[in-house]
Amino acid sequence: MIRISGLSKSFGEHRVLDNVDMAVERGEIFGIVGHSGAGKSTLLRCLNGLETYQEGSVEVMNREVRLLARRELLDLRRKIGMIFQTFNLMARKNVFENVAFPLRIWKTPADRIGKRVMELLDMVGIAAKRDERIHKLSGGQKQRVGIARALALGPEILLCDEATSALDPKTTSSILDLLESINQRLNLTIVLVTHQMEVVKRLCHRMLLLDGGVTQALGSTEELFLTLPPNLRRFADEEYTLIPGGVHIRLMFPRDISQDSVITAMARELNIDFSIAGGKLDRYLDDVFGILIINVPHAHLERVLGYLRKRELPWQILDGPEGIAAAGGIARKEDGKTP
Repeated sequence: MIRISGLSKSFGEHRVLDNVDMAVERGEIFGIVGHSGAGKSTLLRCLNGLETYQEGSVEVMNREVRLLARRELLDLRRKIGMIFQTFNLMARKNVFENVAFPLRIWKTPADRIGKRVMELLDMVGIAAKRDERIHKLSGGQKQRVGIARALALGPEILLCDEATSALDPKTTSSILDLLESINQRLNLTIVLVTHQMEVVKRLCHRMLLLDGGVTQALGSTEELFLTLPPNLRRFADEEYTLIPGGVHIRLMFPRDISQDSVITAMARELNIDFSIAGGKLDRYLDDVFGILIINVPHAHLERVLGYLRKRELPWQILDGPEGIAAAGGIARKEDGKTP
């Protein structure tokens, strides 16, 4: 569906994308992640020709974007919907007219517009708001209008540029649920730019991490967060205040072992004490993983790591003495095991 190879782009002397490679398959939800200024939105806008690029290739639906004539580019954009952080709705028009706008621009017959708009408003759950003015809507309702408008022409790809950044956590969750439902119902390919790690974990099958326009990580979202390579770890930032002393170990509990009393069993078998520094549940698509941070005295570190390796439990040292392996216990999918 999308193939990017060696993509580089500069604004004057400033290089914002540097030799980026990525591919997005049909029906996939793909995340582009990074801090502000990482090049995420620029990369997204290269996909629909809103930004040009100096080097490399951007193929969307088997067409090289840079080589398209104006009419061909317009035809491509018709097949690519886009939603924004700031909604970009027309304040003077009501909900119905905002969604109908692209249909009118492309001269859709009037008798088809009403039916199409109401189908979309029903899909996004705001059919009852069809006559409301935009300023009367909540942030979540505005984004639902934006999604309906982006789907008006029946696109094959949906681009989302920080679509949940202006929303509260509860509303963000409902919008992510909606996007997931649309992806499954329409087999719609979604490319999602965000700096919110919870959005990536919750929705994206695969992800690209950018920093300064350079690829820092690329692959399956679940596997990247299980192994947490250094570049991704620095971006994600640990959410716990680590207590002084000892060594902090981050443990991941996949569903198939989450019911086991691993910590209690380890304490009894090794006859050692350690502290729990924090924990939470993370959702990765349709699965849930438990995360626990434990603090282990330096003298017992090797025994604890030996136990974790024996149990094949994913772990990572957050701080500790040099020369100790940073992570382990990760069972790769190609080994035929589930971590």
